[in-house]
Amino acid sequence: MRHQLLPSRKGDAMTATDGVTDPGYVPEFDISQPTIARVYDALLGGKDNFEADRVGAQTYLKYVPDAGRCAQENRQALIKGVHYMARKARLDQFLDVGSGLPTSKNTHEAAQEINPSARVVYVDNDPIVLAHGRALLATNESTTVITADLREPDKILGNADVKRMLDFTRPIGLMLVGLHMHFHDDEQPDEWVRTLMDAMVPGSHLFITDFVDTGEPLQKGMEQAGLESLGNGWIRSPERIEEHFLGMEIIKPGVDFLARWFPENPTAEVPDKQALEPWQRILMAGIAVKK
Repeated sequence: MRHQLLPSRKGDAMTATDGVTDPGYVPEFDISQPTIARVYDALLGGKDNFEADRVGAQTYLKYVPDAGRCAQENRQALIKGVHYMARKARLDQFLDVGSGLPTSKNTHEAAQEINPSARVVYVDNDPIVLAHGRALLATNESTTVITADLREPDKILGNADVKRMLDFTRPIGLMLVGLHMHFHDDEQPDEWVRTLMDAMVPGSHLFITDFVDTGEPLQKGMEQAGLESLGNGWIRSPERIEEHFLGMEIIKPGVDFLARWFPENPTAEVPDKQALEPWQRILMAGIAVKK
């Protein structure tokens, strides 16, 4: 059975019910305002978005005409990172915070094509992610979706589904793919991440992608688009992105532009960074391991 979107009595707000896993669950969400998850879905060409989200996506495209390609490349980086953690690092459990909508191909598919028994918990603060995720993942007992916010890491760690799905006595892959840029440094997002990593044993990995600032106009355009459409989306220097990894050992090839980043084959011949298209110099990725 598909989930249903039902009109609410709160103006433009809508509610969602999922008749597969929890018939009594009725989240509310306001479709008059864009959200990170749904704007990203629109940029990826998905269908789980509303008019406000499509307007937000158009703002990105106004400043960065290849913003859709950036989103696709970020999704490809997610797959590369998950494949590394599942195959090379032999991780079989993942906590994907700020996951967005679990559409194809996403963390659970990338991990489970390497290890069919891999467990994945998606975390997002957008209730529509839970509503759609429950329908999409209704037959996948190794994957679940919860509504929570990185700003409250203790609530993530204390969530019953997180504790049921993940074994914190064994290594976990913590994923923050395309998330840091939505928090200003004044909020100290690294401390939220530290709380999550402190709960994880050695051998756990931290996987991050983030907007970068190396002084190029299109990078500034991406920041302006985010601030106009969502009220957030800051760019950071490569050195600041490295600080997100909390001093842990960053695996080869280090933090690099997505088109040059191949963690499963760090010695691969890659294009010179100056040969990359300007839109390919907007996002960087890296993975670190806790010793």
